[in-house]
Amino acid sequence: MLDAVIDLSAFYIPPKDNYPTTLDITHLVHLESMKSLCCFFHSNSFRKYPRIGISGALIAAAVVSAIASFKPDPPNTRLTNDNRANGYVSAYTLATDNPYTDATLDECSISRGRQNEPAIAVDPRNTSVLLGSSNDYCGVYNRGIPAGAVGPIWLGYYRSENGGSSWTSSLVPGYPDDSSPYAKLSQARTATAGDPVIAWDGHGRAFFGSESSGDPAGTAKTFGDVWVARYRNPDGADAPTTARDGLEYYGTTVVASGSSAPNLLGKFHDKTSIEADRTGGRCDGNVYFAWARFTGNVGQSNIYVSRSTDHGVTFSNPQQLTSQVKNVQDPSISVTGNGNVYVTWDQGTTNSNQTEGVGVVKSTDCGATFGPEKVLVGYTGYAAQDVSTPQPIPIPQSQPDDPLFNEGRAASGSLARDCGDFADACQSGYTFFRRATNTQATADQYDSNHEWIYVVYDASKGPILDTGTTYGTISPGKAAQTAAYFVRYNGATGAVDLGPTLLDDQAVGHQAFPDVSADGGVLHAFWWDSRHDPCYSPIRPFGSCANRTTVPSLDVFATTSSNHGVSWTTPVKITDTMSNGNFEQFDNRAVPFGGDYLTITGLGSFAFGTWTDWRDTVQGTDPRESPEDEDAATADVLQCRTLNTIQTKKGTFSFWSGDLCPHDGGIDQNIYGDTTP
Repeated sequence: MLDAVIDLSAFYIPPKDNYPTTLDITHLVHLESMKSLCCFFHSNSFRKYPRIGISGALIAAAVVSAIASFKPDPPNTRLTNDNRANGYVSAYTLATDNPYTDATLDECSISRGRQNEPAIAVDPRNTSVLLGSSNDYCGVYNRGIPAGAVGPIWLGYYRSENGGSSWTSSLVPGYPDDSSPYAKLSQARTATAGDPVIAWDGHGRAFFGSESSGDPAGTAKTFGDVWVARYRNPDGADAPTTARDGLEYYGTTVVASGSSAPNLLGKFHDKTSIEADRTGGRCDGNVYFAWARFTGNVGQSNIYVSRSTDHGVTFSNPQQLTSQVKNVQDPSISVTGNGNVYVTWDQGTTNSNQTEGVGVVKSTDCGATFGPEKVLVGYTGYAAQDVSTPQPIPIPQSQPDDPLFNEGRAASGSLARDCGDFADACQSGYTFFRRATNTQATADQYDSNHEWIYVVYDASKGPILDTGTTYGTISPGKAAQTAAYFVRYNGATGAVDLGPTLLDDQAVGHQAFPDVSADGGVLHAFWWDSRHDPCYSPIRPFGSCANRTTVPSLDVFATTSSNHGVSWTTPVKITDTMSNGNFEQFDNRAVPFGGDYLTITGLGSFAFGTWTDWRDTVQGTDPRESPEDEDAATADVLQCRTLNTIQTKKGTFSFWSGDLCPHDGGIDQNIYGDTTP
């Protein structure tokens, strides 16, 4: 365990509204504009192959040649069809061929809106079938642009039946204003839903997990529920028509409800994980669902888990896993070939010197009970941070661009985890999206000979440096290069038997948000990588130049291992376009947000990864900035605003309109994906 760890509980920021960015001309209730409700608490914040259709021998024989000959197959594929071409299709229409649409789906089809935090999972019965998801903001302008962004942020449902070459985009049913026949099957009660996770069982069923918040009535309540949506093959379980697996929606179950306190206080659930047992053994078909629960306004957190033994229709009472540790987040569920269940998480430091690293618990009875917590591995984590110096918009705004978001702003002088303009300004002058150490874990459910858990995380690498500014990743003014690490944990012995090792030891560039898949005897890993960032420095954020301008810096790299992690192939660049993740598309076009994770899925030599991408974003200028700020418009996005003046008894008032051209590309953030080694 290295020195200079950070107390992540400091990143819990109580809601504050000292710097309003809107002027209420019509005496409407002021709705504070924030970033996404769905992801408030950040990581560290703070038997063989009987149903696959190919033999185990064929998988093994294909692995070596597939890995050796892999080349990315450009172009990358877009999962989110909100660009006026293919559009969004209702889940009801997808499954039944009966027509249905509504204002939200119509808006999604033309929105060129925002999506982040992708999820992806391959059908274990048919690798041509992939299901994806994200936090999908495509419907926020469903009442028309003059009404503002009052529509839902919701879980996307993206489907490919050709191995990811093309995608159909939809939404999980149950969103506000959904009046399809499927709507009544959902228990979801919120205005927003996010943090998507996906798992398949071995019988054609898929499960989408979510954390959901926001009161449809528009109050400050943040419900903090967690739920699981169910999909199946309409021809029945184990149907031979595997191309229809996971096609028919048949309900959503709320697994745990928050306390509905305002502004993310009270009992609030966050950051979900889901897995299903597809081993064909004693626990086959069980669905396991985990999340972090935060209580009160001090950021106290614990990890909870629930299981379903009836294919996601009902779930057990939540079981607390972390009675001996605190400051925890980012649960991840792994099921080994013998049906044992492992839950890992990130744990930060505390005043009692708790080890910073990855924690783990184990169940040997199909998730009914779990053993005591233990530290799987320690690390020196990181969290991008700066000193907040919020400023009002010189001329206020009449209508918020993001009224449904509710994250809370940092008071002047406090720590901020992302930086931009106006209320999101920071002392260093940099513009950057939030990121912090994040752990993902998995197991090979078809490996009956080992009880290995494969773990990846991004953490600090190399010396801790003075940044010369208030920006840091260890503390304000202190930063280090960040890199993706791999560990193999032997659940049978309770010890790490490989690692920690770097997935790709690079002298230049930050690495972030790694993920790993393992089913079918081949490991696949990928991550964000900035080795080609023209302004890279270990003391600055992704894509941030010394003069405070921003540049494209984000690529995705991937590698694979055919010997259980003992060695890894030379990483390959997957993205065909490098992205600028620092575009200010959130909190009234004032701050960037790229989500908190990327996702990869695989079976044998096949793998597919998904990431948040900004290649379609249209850069522009922000007319509210007068004069232009340090980023010299390199982080600004296309937006159209009018400056209006009214005369009242109290004098003359001027104010900016909301963004009048949100469909023109300024907020066009998307989910892209591709096959990986």
